[in-house]
Amino acid sequence: MDIFLGKRLKELRTENELTQKQVAEALGINTVTCLHHEKAQREPPLSLLADMAKYFGVSVDCFWD
Repeated sequence: MDIFLGKRLKELRTENELTQKQVAEALGINTVTCLHHEKAQREPPLSLLADMAKYFGVSVDCFWD
């Protein structure tokens, strides 16, 4: 997985003053899964990546360097 993607997810979450639990609940995933995505231990499926972009109000392109 691209480490930038995980880093960007964490940046978006912290910029919006959200917890991993809040993001996970909004996206319909569990908190551990959210943590794995932020630490670049798992790559989110494209459908979830699209949901993340929509949730944060950004383009999917912002997740790649």
